[in-house]
Amino acid sequence: MLKVYNTLTRKKEEFIPQEPGKVGMYVCGVTPYNHPHIGNARPFVTWDVIKRYFRRRGYEVRHIQNFTDMDDKIIRAANNEGVGCEVITDRYITGYFAAMEQLNVQKADLYPKVTEHIPDIIDMVQKLIDRGFAYELAGDVYFRVEKFPEYGKLSGRKLEDMQAGARVEVDARKANPMDFALWKSAKPGEPFWESPWGKGRPGWHIECSTMSLKYLGETFDFHGGGSDLIFPHHENEIAQSQCCCGNYHSFAQYWLHNGFITIDNEKMSKSLNNFITVPDILKLYPGEVVRFFILRTHYRSPLDFSEERIKEAQAGLLRLRTAYDNGNAMLEKAGSAETDTELAETADRALADFYGAMDDDFNTALAIGYMFTLAKEINTYVNNVVNKQACFDKVHFQRLMSVYSEMAAVIGIFEGSLELPAADAEKGMAAEAIEALIAERAEAKKAKNWGRADEIRDSLKAQGIVLEDSAAGTKWKRA
Repeated sequence: MLKVYNTLTRKKEEFIPQEPGKVGMYVCGVTPYNHPHIGNARPFVTWDVIKRYFRRRGYEVRHIQNFTDMDDKIIRAANNEGVGCEVITDRYITGYFAAMEQLNVQKADLYPKVTEHIPDIIDMVQKLIDRGFAYELAGDVYFRVEKFPEYGKLSGRKLEDMQAGARVEVDARKANPMDFALWKSAKPGEPFWESPWGKGRPGWHIECSTMSLKYLGETFDFHGGGSDLIFPHHENEIAQSQCCCGNYHSFAQYWLHNGFITIDNEKMSKSLNNFITVPDILKLYPGEVVRFFILRTHYRSPLDFSEERIKEAQAGLLRLRTAYDNGNAMLEKAGSAETDTELAETADRALADFYGAMDDDFNTALAIGYMFTLAKEINTYVNNVVNKQACFDKVHFQRLMSVYSEMAAVIGIFEGSLELPAADAEKGMAAEAIEALIAERAEAKKAKNWGRADEIRDSLKAQGIVLEDSAAGTKWKRA
Protein backbone atom coordinates (compact mmCIF):
# COMPACT_ATOMS: atom_id res chain seq x y z
CA MET A 1 0.00 0.00 0.00
CA LEU A 2 1.47 3.32 -1.11
CA LYS A 3 1.37 6.10 1.46
CA VAL A 4 2.27 9.72 0.82
CA TYR A 5 2.76 12.62 3.20
CA ASN A 6 0.05 15.15 2.37
CA THR A 7 0.98 18.71 3.35
CA LEU A 8 -2.73 19.53 3.42
CA THR A 9 -3.52 17.05 6.21
CA ARG A 10 -0.01 16.95 7.75
CA LYS A 11 0.04 13.16 7.81
CA LYS A 12 0.76 10.15 5.66
CA GLU A 13 -2.27 8.93 3.75
CA GLU A 14 -2.98 5.95 1.56
CA PHE A 15 -2.86 7.00 -2.07
CA ILE A 16 -6.20 6.43 -3.77
CA PRO A 17 -6.20 7.70 -7.38
CA GLN A 18 -9.11 9.76 -8.66
CA GLU A 19 -9.32 7.34 -11.58
CA PRO A 20 -8.18 3.73 -11.14
CA GLY A 21 -4.90 3.02 -12.86
CA LYS A 22 -4.22 6.67 -13.66
CA VAL A 23 -2.24 9.45 -11.96
CA GLY A 24 -2.48 13.17 -12.70
CA MET A 25 0.29 15.41 -11.38
CA TYR A 26 1.01 19.11 -11.68
CA VAL A 27 4.45 20.40 -10.71
CA CYS A 28 5.27 24.09 -10.49
CA GLY A 29 8.04 24.79 -12.97
CA VAL A 30 10.71 27.45 -13.28
CA THR A 31 10.60 31.15 -13.98
CA PRO A 32 13.13 31.27 -16.85
CA TYR A 33 15.12 34.41 -16.13
CA ASN A 34 18.33 32.58 -15.17
CA HIS A 35 19.74 29.06 -15.12
CA PRO A 36 18.20 26.77 -12.46
CA HIS A 37 20.29 26.27 -9.33
CA ILE A 38 20.63 22.90 -7.68
CA GLY A 39 17.85 23.79 -5.22
CA ASN A 40 15.51 24.44 -8.17
CA ALA A 41 16.51 21.05 -9.61
CA ARG A 42 15.52 19.06 -6.52
CA PRO A 43 11.73 19.02 -7.13
CA PHE A 44 12.18 18.02 -10.76
CA VAL A 45 14.47 15.10 -9.88
CA THR A 46 12.06 14.12 -7.08
CA TRP A 47 8.98 14.14 -9.29
CA ASP A 48 10.86 12.31 -12.02
CA VAL A 49 11.41 9.41 -9.60
CA ILE A 50 7.77 9.55 -8.47
CA LYS A 51 6.62 9.38 -12.10
CA ARG A 52 9.03 6.53 -12.86
CA TYR A 53 7.77 4.60 -9.84
CA PHE A 54 4.11 4.98 -10.73
CA ARG A 55 4.77 3.86 -14.28
CA ARG A 56 6.80 0.91 -13.02
CA ARG A 57 3.77 0.01 -10.92
CA GLY A 58 1.60 0.04 -14.04
CA TYR A 59 -0.09 3.43 -13.71
CA GLU A 60 -0.78 5.70 -16.66
CA VAL A 61 0.74 9.04 -15.62
CA ARG A 62 -0.12 12.49 -16.96
CA HIS A 63 2.56 14.95 -15.85
CA ILE A 64 2.09 18.69 -16.37
CA GLN A 65 4.81 21.22 -15.54
CA ASN A 66 4.54 24.90 -16.40
CA PHE A 67 6.91 27.67 -17.36
CA THR A 68 6.16 31.04 -15.75
CA ASP A 69 7.37 32.99 -18.76
CA MET A 70 6.04 36.38 -17.64
CA ASP A 71 7.32 37.80 -14.37
CA ASP A 72 8.91 40.92 -12.89
CA LYS A 73 12.36 39.25 -12.92
CA ILE A 74 12.03 38.39 -16.61
CA ILE A 75 10.99 41.95 -17.43
CA ARG A 76 13.99 43.35 -15.52
CA ALA A 77 16.39 40.95 -17.23
CA ALA A 78 14.98 41.86 -20.65
CA ASN A 79 15.19 45.60 -19.93
CA ASN A 80 18.78 45.24 -18.70
CA GLU A 81 19.77 43.56 -21.98
CA GLY A 82 17.56 45.72 -24.16
CA VAL A 83 15.76 42.70 -25.64
CA GLY A 84 12.25 41.29 -25.62
CA CYS A 85 11.10 39.03 -22.79
CA GLU A 86 10.88 36.09 -25.18
CA VAL A 87 14.64 36.30 -25.83
CA ILE A 88 15.29 35.81 -22.12
CA THR A 89 12.72 33.05 -21.65
CA ASP A 90 13.72 31.13 -24.80
CA ARG A 91 17.37 31.17 -23.70
CA TYR A 92 16.73 29.83 -20.21
CA ILE A 93 14.03 27.35 -21.20
CA THR A 94 16.57 25.86 -23.62
CA GLY A 95 19.10 25.84 -20.78
CA TYR A 96 16.61 24.17 -18.46
CA PHE A 97 16.01 21.27 -20.84
CA ALA A 98 19.74 20.82 -21.41
CA ALA A 99 20.38 20.65 -17.66
CA MET A 100 17.49 18.26 -16.98
CA GLU A 101 18.64 15.93 -19.75
CA GLN A 102 22.00 15.57 -18.02
CA LEU A 103 20.22 14.85 -14.73
CA ASN A 104 18.25 12.01 -16.43
CA VAL A 105 14.97 13.85 -15.82
CA GLN A 106 12.39 12.56 -18.26
CA LYS A 107 10.24 15.17 -19.94
CA ALA A 108 6.76 15.99 -18.67
CA ASP A 109 3.82 15.30 -20.96
CA LEU A 110 3.20 19.02 -21.39
CA TYR A 111 4.96 22.29 -20.55
CA PRO A 112 2.29 25.02 -20.74
CA LYS A 113 3.46 28.63 -20.72
CA VAL A 114 1.66 31.54 -19.10
CA THR A 115 1.84 33.68 -22.25
CA GLU A 116 0.02 30.99 -24.22
CA HIS A 117 -2.93 30.90 -21.80
CA ILE A 118 -3.93 34.55 -21.33
CA PRO A 119 -7.54 34.05 -22.59
CA ASP A 120 -7.99 31.09 -20.20
CA ILE A 121 -6.62 33.17 -17.31
CA ILE A 122 -8.92 36.11 -18.12
CA ASP A 123 -11.91 33.73 -18.22
CA MET A 124 -11.03 32.36 -14.76
CA VAL A 125 -10.59 35.83 -13.27
CA GLN A 126 -13.93 36.92 -14.70
CA LYS A 127 -15.60 33.84 -13.27
CA LEU A 128 -14.27 34.67 -9.80
CA ILE A 129 -15.56 38.25 -10.13
CA ASP A 130 -18.99 37.04 -11.26
CA ARG A 131 -19.22 34.71 -8.27
CA GLY A 132 -18.30 37.43 -5.78
CA PHE A 133 -14.83 36.10 -4.91
CA ALA A 134 -12.89 38.90 -6.60
CA TYR A 135 -13.13 42.63 -7.18
CA GLU A 136 -11.59 45.24 -9.47
CA LEU A 137 -9.64 48.32 -8.35
CA ALA A 138 -8.55 50.69 -11.12
CA GLY A 139 -7.47 47.96 -13.49
CA ASP A 140 -6.22 45.55 -10.83
CA VAL A 141 -8.26 42.52 -9.77
CA TYR A 142 -7.94 41.00 -6.28
CA PHE A 143 -9.19 37.80 -4.68
CA ARG A 144 -11.26 38.25 -1.49
CA VAL A 145 -9.59 35.91 1.01
CA GLU A 146 -12.36 36.43 3.59
CA LYS A 147 -14.85 34.86 1.17
CA PHE A 148 -12.99 31.53 1.44
CA PRO A 149 -13.46 30.24 5.02
CA GLU A 150 -10.76 27.60 4.63
CA TYR A 151 -8.04 30.07 3.66
CA GLY A 152 -4.82 29.05 5.41
CA LYS A 153 -5.61 25.32 5.59
CA LEU A 154 -2.53 24.28 3.58
CA SER A 155 0.01 26.40 5.45
CA GLY A 156 -1.69 26.03 8.84
CA ARG A 157 -2.03 29.80 9.25
CA LYS A 158 -4.98 31.75 10.56
CA LEU A 159 -6.06 34.67 8.45
CA GLU A 160 -6.21 37.07 11.39
CA ASP A 161 -2.63 36.22 12.38
CA MET A 162 -1.09 36.35 8.94
CA GLN A 163 1.57 38.78 7.90
CA ALA A 164 2.23 39.79 4.33
CA GLY A 165 4.30 36.99 2.78
CA ALA A 166 6.42 36.64 -0.31
CA ARG A 167 5.06 38.51 -3.33
CA VAL A 168 2.14 39.96 -1.33
CA GLU A 169 1.90 43.67 -2.10
CA VAL A 170 0.70 46.10 0.57
CA ASP A 171 -2.09 48.23 -0.84
CA ALA A 172 -4.35 50.31 1.40
CA ARG A 173 -7.10 50.16 -1.22
CA LYS A 174 -7.61 46.43 -0.74
CA ALA A 175 -10.55 45.10 1.28
CA ASN A 176 -8.15 42.93 3.26
CA PRO A 177 -4.34 43.29 3.37
CA MET A 178 -4.06 39.60 2.45
CA ASP A 179 -6.17 39.89 -0.70
CA PHE A 180 -3.92 38.87 -3.58
CA ALA A 181 -3.71 39.98 -7.21
CA LEU A 182 -5.38 37.97 -9.94
CA TRP A 183 -4.72 40.58 -12.60
CA LYS A 184 -2.27 43.50 -12.51
CA SER A 185 -2.69 46.70 -14.52
CA ALA A 186 0.21 47.46 -16.83
CA LYS A 187 2.95 49.84 -15.78
CA PRO A 188 4.76 51.98 -18.37
CA GLY A 189 7.19 49.91 -20.43
CA GLU A 190 5.81 46.53 -19.33
CA PRO A 191 4.32 43.86 -21.60
CA PHE A 192 0.53 43.74 -21.42
CA TRP A 193 -2.61 42.10 -22.76
CA GLU A 194 -6.04 43.61 -23.29
CA SER A 195 -8.64 42.53 -20.74
CA PRO A 196 -12.10 43.59 -19.49
CA TRP A 197 -10.24 45.61 -16.80
CA GLY A 198 -7.82 47.32 -19.16
CA LYS A 199 -4.27 46.58 -20.23
CA GLY A 200 -2.41 44.30 -17.85
CA ARG A 201 -0.96 40.87 -17.10
CA PRO A 202 -1.81 37.94 -14.82
CA GLY A 203 -0.96 37.71 -11.16
CA TRP A 204 1.42 34.92 -10.18
CA HIS A 205 -0.99 32.47 -8.51
CA ILE A 206 -3.82 32.46 -11.07
CA GLU A 207 -1.51 31.12 -13.75
CA CYS A 208 -0.93 27.69 -12.22
CA SER A 209 -4.57 27.28 -11.25
CA THR A 210 -5.71 27.99 -14.79
CA MET A 211 -3.25 25.60 -16.43
CA SER A 212 -3.64 22.74 -13.95
CA LEU A 213 -7.44 22.87 -14.17
CA LYS A 214 -7.34 23.03 -17.96
CA TYR A 215 -5.07 20.03 -18.43
CA LEU A 216 -5.93 17.83 -15.43
CA GLY A 217 -9.54 18.72 -14.68
CA GLU A 218 -11.28 20.11 -11.60
CA THR A 219 -10.03 17.25 -9.40
CA PHE A 220 -6.67 15.57 -9.86
CA ASP A 221 -4.18 13.62 -7.76
CA PHE A 222 -0.95 15.48 -7.05
CA HIS A 223 0.28 19.04 -6.88
CA GLY A 224 3.92 19.55 -5.97
CA GLY A 225 6.84 21.89 -5.65
CA GLY A 226 9.31 23.25 -3.15
CA SER A 227 8.39 24.00 0.47
CA ASP A 228 8.75 27.72 -0.24
CA LEU A 229 5.64 27.52 -2.44
CA ILE A 230 3.30 26.38 0.35
CA PHE A 231 2.55 30.00 1.22
CA PRO A 232 1.45 32.10 -0.46
CA HIS A 233 1.50 30.42 -3.88
CA HIS A 234 -0.14 27.06 -3.22
CA GLU A 235 -2.38 28.45 -0.50
CA ASN A 236 -3.74 30.98 -2.98
CA GLU A 237 -4.07 28.38 -5.71
CA ILE A 238 -6.36 26.31 -3.50
CA ALA A 239 -8.53 29.29 -2.60
CA GLN A 240 -9.10 30.61 -6.10
CA SER A 241 -9.42 27.16 -7.71
CA GLN A 242 -11.98 25.80 -5.27
CA CYS A 243 -13.99 29.01 -5.40
CA CYS A 244 -13.92 28.96 -9.19
CA CYS A 245 -15.02 25.32 -9.32
CA GLY A 246 -17.64 25.82 -6.62
CA ASN A 247 -16.55 22.73 -4.73
CA TYR A 248 -14.35 22.75 -1.64
CA HIS A 249 -13.33 19.15 -2.38
CA SER A 250 -12.08 19.88 -5.88
CA PHE A 251 -8.56 20.65 -7.10
CA ALA A 252 -5.47 18.66 -6.02
CA GLN A 253 -6.02 15.90 -3.46
CA TYR A 254 -2.39 15.33 -2.36
CA TRP A 255 0.10 18.13 -1.86
CA LEU A 256 3.78 17.08 -1.82
CA HIS A 257 6.58 19.51 -1.02
CA ASN A 258 10.30 18.86 -1.04
CA GLY A 259 12.68 20.33 1.54
CA PHE A 260 15.22 23.01 0.80
CA ILE A 261 18.77 22.48 -0.34
CA THR A 262 20.96 24.59 1.91
CA ILE A 263 24.54 25.74 1.57
CA ASP A 264 26.38 26.24 4.84
CA ASN A 265 23.01 25.55 6.51
CA GLU A 266 21.36 28.54 4.84
CA LYS A 267 18.61 28.20 2.23
CA MET A 268 20.04 28.32 -1.28
CA SER A 269 18.47 31.27 -3.04
CA LYS A 270 19.15 33.51 -6.01
CA SER A 271 17.99 36.49 -3.96
CA LEU A 272 20.66 35.70 -1.34
CA ASN A 273 23.27 35.14 -4.07
CA ASN A 274 24.38 31.90 -2.40
CA PHE A 275 23.43 29.47 -5.12
CA ILE A 276 25.21 27.10 -7.50
CA THR A 277 23.64 26.75 -10.93
CA VAL A 278 23.11 23.33 -12.41
CA PRO A 279 25.26 24.12 -15.50
CA ASP A 280 28.12 25.16 -13.21
CA ILE A 281 28.02 22.01 -11.10
CA LEU A 282 27.72 19.87 -14.24
CA LYS A 283 31.12 21.21 -15.29
CA LEU A 284 32.57 19.45 -12.25
CA TYR A 285 30.44 16.32 -11.84
CA PRO A 286 28.45 14.07 -14.18
CA GLY A 287 24.69 14.59 -14.10
CA GLU A 288 24.02 11.17 -12.56
CA VAL A 289 26.26 12.05 -9.63
CA VAL A 290 24.27 15.24 -8.98
CA ARG A 291 21.01 13.29 -9.29
CA PHE A 292 22.29 10.61 -6.93
CA PHE A 293 23.40 13.27 -4.43
CA ILE A 294 19.83 14.64 -4.37
CA LEU A 295 18.13 11.24 -4.05
CA ARG A 296 20.31 9.91 -1.23
CA THR A 297 18.24 12.12 1.09
CA HIS A 298 14.46 11.77 1.52
CA TYR A 299 12.74 14.47 -0.51
CA ARG A 300 11.05 16.11 2.49
CA SER A 301 14.28 16.42 4.49
CA PRO A 302 16.64 19.38 4.19
CA LEU A 303 19.77 18.67 2.20
CA ASP A 304 22.98 20.60 2.81
CA PHE A 305 25.22 20.99 -0.21
CA SER A 306 28.96 20.60 0.20
CA GLU A 307 31.81 19.37 -1.96
CA GLU A 308 32.47 16.61 0.55
CA ARG A 309 28.91 15.27 0.34
CA ILE A 310 28.73 15.30 -3.43
CA LYS A 311 32.06 13.46 -3.61
CA GLU A 312 30.63 10.88 -1.21
CA ALA A 313 27.70 10.52 -3.60
CA GLN A 314 30.12 10.10 -6.50
CA ALA A 315 32.01 7.32 -4.72
CA GLY A 316 28.75 5.59 -3.74
CA LEU A 317 27.34 5.73 -7.24
CA LEU A 318 30.59 4.33 -8.58
CA ARG A 319 30.27 1.33 -6.23
CA LEU A 320 26.74 0.67 -7.47
CA ARG A 321 27.79 1.07 -11.09
CA THR A 322 30.76 -1.26 -10.64
CA ALA A 323 28.45 -4.02 -9.36
CA TYR A 324 26.16 -3.40 -12.33
CA ASP A 325 29.05 -3.67 -14.77
CA ASN A 326 30.50 -6.73 -13.01
CA GLY A 327 27.15 -8.49 -13.08
CA ASN A 328 26.46 -7.75 -16.74
CA ALA A 329 29.96 -8.92 -17.67
CA MET A 330 29.26 -12.20 -15.84
CA LEU A 331 26.04 -12.66 -17.81
CA GLU A 332 28.13 -12.76 -21.00
CA LYS A 333 29.58 -16.08 -19.82
CA ALA A 334 28.02 -19.50 -20.20
CA GLY A 335 26.13 -20.86 -17.20
CA SER A 336 25.82 -24.28 -15.63
CA ALA A 337 22.80 -26.09 -14.16
CA GLU A 338 20.08 -24.12 -12.39
CA THR A 339 20.98 -24.99 -8.82
CA ASP A 340 21.28 -21.73 -6.86
CA THR A 341 17.65 -20.88 -6.10
CA GLU A 342 18.84 -18.70 -3.21
CA LEU A 343 19.83 -16.09 -5.80
CA ALA A 344 16.23 -15.69 -6.91
CA GLU A 345 15.05 -15.59 -3.29
CA THR A 346 17.60 -12.87 -2.56
CA ALA A 347 16.35 -10.93 -5.58
CA ASP A 348 12.71 -11.21 -4.52
CA ARG A 349 13.48 -10.08 -0.96
CA ALA A 350 15.52 -7.14 -2.21
CA LEU A 351 12.78 -6.01 -4.59
CA ALA A 352 10.11 -6.30 -1.89
CA ASP A 353 12.27 -4.20 0.46
CA PHE A 354 12.93 -1.66 -2.29
CA TYR A 355 9.24 -1.32 -3.13
CA GLY A 356 8.40 -1.14 0.57
CA ALA A 357 10.71 1.87 0.89
CA MET A 358 9.21 3.56 -2.17
CA ASP A 359 5.69 2.84 -0.91
CA ASP A 360 6.57 4.75 2.26
CA ASP A 361 6.31 8.27 0.86
CA PHE A 362 8.86 7.63 -1.91
CA ASN A 363 11.77 7.04 0.46
CA THR A 364 14.59 7.00 -2.08
CA ALA A 365 17.23 7.18 0.67
CA LEU A 366 16.11 3.83 2.10
CA ALA A 367 15.52 2.36 -1.35
CA ILE A 368 19.09 3.20 -2.37
CA GLY A 369 20.28 1.47 0.81
CA TYR A 370 18.72 -1.75 -0.47
CA MET A 371 20.53 -1.23 -3.76
CA PHE A 372 23.84 -1.19 -1.89
CA THR A 373 22.86 -4.43 -0.15
CA LEU A 374 22.12 -6.07 -3.49
CA ALA A 375 25.32 -4.68 -5.02
CA LYS A 376 27.30 -6.45 -2.32
CA GLU A 377 25.47 -9.71 -3.09
CA ILE A 378 26.30 -9.33 -6.79
CA ASN A 379 29.99 -8.66 -6.19
CA THR A 380 30.28 -11.54 -3.72
CA TYR A 381 28.66 -13.98 -6.14
CA VAL A 382 30.79 -12.82 -9.07
CA ASN A 383 33.95 -13.24 -7.00
CA ASN A 384 32.88 -16.71 -5.88
CA VAL A 385 32.22 -17.82 -9.45
CA VAL A 386 35.49 -16.36 -10.75
CA ASN A 387 37.41 -18.10 -7.97
CA LYS A 388 35.51 -21.34 -8.69
CA GLN A 389 33.95 -21.35 -5.23
CA ALA A 390 30.51 -21.55 -6.87
CA CYS A 391 29.08 -22.83 -10.14
CA PHE A 392 27.56 -20.14 -12.34
CA ASP A 393 23.78 -20.42 -12.23
CA LYS A 394 23.08 -18.01 -15.08
CA VAL A 395 19.29 -18.28 -14.95
CA HIS A 396 18.93 -17.32 -11.29
CA PHE A 397 21.73 -14.76 -11.44
CA GLN A 398 19.96 -13.15 -14.36
CA ARG A 399 16.94 -12.71 -12.09
CA LEU A 400 19.16 -10.98 -9.55
CA MET A 401 20.52 -8.60 -12.18
CA SER A 402 17.03 -7.96 -13.54
CA VAL A 403 15.90 -6.79 -10.09
CA TYR A 404 19.00 -4.62 -9.74
CA SER A 405 18.29 -3.03 -13.12
CA GLU A 406 14.66 -2.45 -12.15
CA MET A 407 15.75 -0.60 -9.01
CA ALA A 408 18.17 1.51 -11.06
CA ALA A 409 15.44 2.38 -13.57
CA VAL A 410 13.22 3.75 -10.78
CA ILE A 411 16.04 5.79 -9.24
CA GLY A 412 17.14 6.88 -12.71
CA ILE A 413 20.79 5.82 -12.67
CA PHE A 414 23.06 3.76 -14.94
CA GLU A 415 21.59 5.71 -17.87
CA GLY A 416 24.59 7.90 -18.68
CA SER A 417 28.33 8.13 -18.49
CA LEU A 418 30.14 8.60 -15.19
CA GLU A 419 33.15 10.07 -16.92
CA LEU A 420 34.18 13.52 -15.81
CA PRO A 421 33.33 16.40 -18.14
CA ALA A 422 36.16 17.58 -20.39
CA ALA A 423 36.34 20.88 -18.48
CA ASP A 424 37.45 18.93 -15.40
CA ALA A 425 39.99 16.73 -17.16
CA GLU A 426 42.98 18.43 -15.56
CA LYS A 427 41.56 17.95 -12.09
CA GLY A 428 40.99 14.25 -12.71
CA MET A 429 39.06 11.64 -10.80
CA ALA A 430 37.94 12.57 -7.30
CA ALA A 431 40.04 11.12 -4.48
CA GLU A 432 37.01 9.48 -2.85
CA ALA A 433 36.22 7.59 -6.05
CA ILE A 434 39.84 6.44 -6.36
CA GLU A 435 39.89 5.22 -2.76
CA ALA A 436 36.64 3.32 -3.34
CA LEU A 437 38.13 1.48 -6.31
CA ILE A 438 41.33 0.72 -4.39
CA ALA A 439 39.24 -0.75 -1.57
CA GLU A 440 37.32 -2.88 -4.07
CA ARG A 441 40.62 -4.02 -5.62
CA ALA A 442 41.86 -5.08 -2.20
CA GLU A 443 38.71 -7.15 -1.67
CA ALA A 444 39.14 -8.71 -5.13
CA LYS A 445 42.76 -9.67 -4.36
CA LYS A 446 41.70 -11.09 -0.99
CA ALA A 447 39.16 -13.25 -2.82
CA LYS A 448 41.85 -14.17 -5.37
CA ASN A 449 39.84 -12.52 -8.12
CA TRP A 450 43.00 -11.44 -9.95
CA GLY A 451 41.16 -10.57 -13.14
CA ARG A 452 39.01 -7.94 -11.43
CA ALA A 453 42.00 -6.59 -9.48
CA ASP A 454 43.95 -6.11 -12.70
CA GLU A 455 40.92 -4.55 -14.38
CA ILE A 456 40.65 -1.90 -11.65
CA ARG A 457 44.38 -1.18 -11.79
CA ASP A 458 44.29 -0.79 -15.59
CA SER A 459 41.16 1.40 -15.40
CA LEU A 460 42.83 3.76 -12.93
CA LYS A 461 46.01 3.81 -14.99
CA ALA A 462 44.02 4.87 -18.03
CA GLN A 463 42.83 7.88 -16.03
CA GLY A 464 46.32 8.83 -14.97
CA ILE A 465 46.28 7.14 -11.53
CA VAL A 466 49.34 5.04 -10.64
CA LEU A 467 49.07 2.47 -7.83
CA GLU A 468 52.00 1.52 -5.61
CA ASP A 469 51.54 -1.74 -3.66
CA SER A 470 53.58 -2.47 -0.54
CA ALA A 471 53.35 -4.47 2.67
CA ALA A 472 51.80 -1.38 4.27
CA GLY A 473 49.00 -1.27 1.68
CA THR A 474 48.34 0.53 -1.58
CA LYS A 475 49.20 4.16 -2.23
CA TRP A 476 48.29 6.14 -5.32
CA LYS A 477 49.45 9.20 -7.18
CA ARG A 478 48.55 11.09 -10.30
CA ALA A 479 50.91 10.44 -13.19
